[in-house]
Amino acid sequence: MLGATYLGSGRCNFTVWAPFTESVQVKIPGPLSRDWRVSAPDLSDSRLIGLERMDRGYHSAVANGIAPGMRYAFCFDGKERPDPASRLQPDGVHGPSQIIDPKAYRWDDADWRGLSLDDYIVYEIHVGTFTPQGSFDAIVAHLDKIQELGITAIELMPVAQFPGTRNWGYDGVYPFAAQSSYGGPEGLFRLVNACHARRLAVVLDVVYNHLGPEGNYLADFGPYFTDLYRAPWGQAINFDGPCSDEVVSYFTENALQWVRDFHIDALRLDAIHGIVDRNAQPFLQLLAQSVHEFARGAGRQIHLIAESDFNDGRFIRPTESGGYGLDAQWSDDFHHALHTLLTKETTGYYADFGRVEHLAKALTEGFVYSGQYSAYRQRRYGNSSRNIPPRQFVAFSQNHDQVGNRPLGDRLSTQVSFEALKLAAGLVILSPYIPLLFMGEEFGELAPFHYFTSHTDAELIEAVRRGRHEEFAKFHWQSEPPDAQSEDPFLQSKLDHDLRHQEPHRTLLEFYTSIIRLRRTLPGLADRSRGCMQVRSFRDEEILEIQRWSEGGEALIFANLSDELRSISIAGPAGEWHRVLDSADPKWRGPGSSIPECFQSCGKMRLSLCPKSLALFQQLP
Repeated sequence: MLGATYLGSGRCNFTVWAPFTESVQVKIPGPLSRDWRVSAPDLSDSRLIGLERMDRGYHSAVANGIAPGMRYAFCFDGKERPDPASRLQPDGVHGPSQIIDPKAYRWDDADWRGLSLDDYIVYEIHVGTFTPQGSFDAIVAHLDKIQELGITAIELMPVAQFPGTRNWGYDGVYPFAAQSSYGGPEGLFRLVNACHARRLAVVLDVVYNHLGPEGNYLADFGPYFTDLYRAPWGQAINFDGPCSDEVVSYFTENALQWVRDFHIDALRLDAIHGIVDRNAQPFLQLLAQSVHEFARGAGRQIHLIAESDFNDGRFIRPTESGGYGLDAQWSDDFHHALHTLLTKETTGYYADFGRVEHLAKALTEGFVYSGQYSAYRQRRYGNSSRNIPPRQFVAFSQNHDQVGNRPLGDRLSTQVSFEALKLAAGLVILSPYIPLLFMGEEFGELAPFHYFTSHTDAELIEAVRRGRHEEFAKFHWQSEPPDAQSEDPFLQSKLDHDLRHQEPHRTLLEFYTSIIRLRRTLPGLADRSRGCMQVRSFRDEEILEIQRWSEGGEALIFANLSDELRSISIAGPAGEWHRVLDSADPKWRGPGSSIPECFQSCGKMRLSLCPKSLALFQQLP
């Protein structure tokens, strides 16, 4: 096992991969307090322990007189560096690593086995801005509210150690180390334990397509990176060149650490389109095999959920069908199709969307672009996802990317009407896909979610500023983004949880709670297979009719995405239909429902639908 593995009784195994170095020593600066928050150690009494060179460039030794809480660093070729597999960086990305003992934490979740993807309703959290304290422990106080909402899984944006204390987490440089300013490993242990006590799963966002630039010393140890490719965010990781097997092992071991030592239930794999790997057995496939093998041995349900810009169903198809064996992926097409209808934005990648039939296809098949020409990309794009089960797609109207990668970080709550917010919630949550909510969405948070950093390198700070401006140029946005390096964007992004007690935020929260409950209890929504759903779109009226059914009953959803009252004739299923919910109802601060509480259909019906509204009906056997 890489890094410092505490064996008990004062013994610790140190292992590091440094294939081009003949001699590596571990520097132990002397015994310290077990408190992981102590200041940097006095190096005057440090000792050096030589490691034995092993096969394939590994160096390893078992040292005595070691205790959890001690700092250490690796010394080689005249350099002193933190551990690439450090579990804790208490003094930041440039300081020494610290030994922890994950086996010492006492878990209370022995009966927890995880959840099926069919049961996932995900709530995405940025640890630093979710609470005033910005820590793992501070989230625990909000778990009961999250559970009452009907959420079954929280998803943490990346927590691997990054420079400074303000960051989205995608600049992490120590993949094994839980961010010290969030509370370090112990804080994450407590948060996961508290989630499992409430039967909440935990998804962790991990970044295997690049590492951040500041504090990134991996290249000093070995060929972790390659110049053959270029990732959008920096140097590409060496997944298919010489020595790449050990790089694959490094990131696979990292994934296993999160699910084994921290009891994480699912990993969200960031931007896998940034991974270039030409191997016949690519890293992502090997990763899936390793994680699923561990899950079977542990008797747990553990999932790998990808973010991909490729619209390529091979990533989530089984290996026996020629796929990579990942379990699910985010559906950007669903978001873009819904967002353009609500906001009428047409710049950047939104240029490929804007018609109600795009959203109908997203609901019916998953990918909107499945091989046809994309005007934004100026080439054909995607392949078919028609036969992929809905439980393998994550749907959302907001997430950290789609909010934070706008110049002003403005949420949907500040872009569209209250009626449109309810409509968006209904389409996401009542879809057959895995719904994902972005923190604060459920009560219409008004605070922006900005991009923010706290780098110390002046050239890097300026490079980030230039990169943000170049990215926004693709969308022709005129707004000037705030300086990501300033503390202000970070503080402005903090949630205001008190809004949930004020109107109209309280009503929106109740609406979300109600539709999540309906998703879980309405008989007609129980079967989420594609064979139990039919979607019809009406282009001129901007209306969707969604019919779903199961053995327990049928459900009928009407969505008016236009800004006008629409009266339409629909050739719908025959029978007696009872209204379960109408977002236009005064109960939800709407203008008043224009749909009867009950109607009889003989195969044709005429309904009047309020602007930006969603209505749900059920028919029992």
